[in-house]
Amino acid sequence: MKKIILAALALSCYGSLASAQKSLTPAKVDKVVKAEEEFNKLVARKGIKEGFLQVADPEGIIFKPEAVRIVDFYNNIDKQPGTLVWQPKFARISANGDLAFSAGPYVYQNGKDDTDKVFGDYVSIWRADADNNFKLLIDLGIQHPEAEQEAITDLQEPDSSKVIAPSKDPFNGKSVILATDKIFNHELTVSSLASYKEFLSPEGRYYFPGFEPVIGRDKIMQFIDNEAISITAETINAGRSTSNDLAYSYGRARIKKGDVESSFNYVRIWEQDKDHKWDILLEVFSAVENE
Repeated sequence: MKKIILAALALSCYGSLASAQKSLTPAKVDKVVKAEEEFNKLVARKGIKEGFLQVADPEGIIFKPEAVRIVDFYNNIDKQPGTLVWQPKFARISANGDLAFSAGPYVYQNGKDDTDKVFGDYVSIWRADADNNFKLLIDLGIQHPEAEQEAITDLQEPDSSKVIAPSKDPFNGKSVILATDKIFNHELTVSSLASYKEFLSPEGRYYFPGFEPVIGRDKIMQFIDNEAISITAETINAGRSTSNDLAYSYGRARIKKGDVESSFNYVRIWEQDKDHKWDILLEVFSAVENE
């Protein structure tokens, strides 16, 4: 009898350990790529409005031009005409799989003539719901002339060592990103170039309306210098993955480019480096006046 009981306990412990190990298996970036591909197919079948409504997180936002809930915006329009297609070329997912983003080129066409095509790049942030299905949390993009070369594919898996049990205090994670975003915004008022040098990831990406994405910290700083860009910005909100390796923030900005000053929305994707410092992996600006 004792042997049977011990054997049963051993199997129980093994099952619990296997379950725990399975639950701590790092997510795969392909999950967010597939979410984008399914979203793309949904829009092709049912149209832009129904596509966005079906994938929207209850708190998901788009910028039209101010931040508005996706469900509120699309429930208040009859239909959005035209066709929209896009390709996820740059993506990351948190080790716990609860937060991810993707970015890449899009083409919008409102008509049958090729002259009606609008080109640009999108950025989408996805959050897992209670059933571990991705829902669209933030979506925005920039317009620019048709790209001369195909976008580089950069899909990296998360660091398996970052897989951890979810924090019991989700608000603490958010407060850290809010504080970091505010510090960066303050530093921008002192020196744009010095701020980006300190906060940008070496592989960072910069999305500015009218231009193709700029890739790499050195090229981004050169772009900011060449375009004589200075920025003042205000943080609105932020969030962080439960594995504390991926985060986002968004807000409003006033950008002076040469002698022209305009209003923008911004979204930033943050990741931790090997020293646990939060760096900007991606920043995108969406023009307000031009909407």
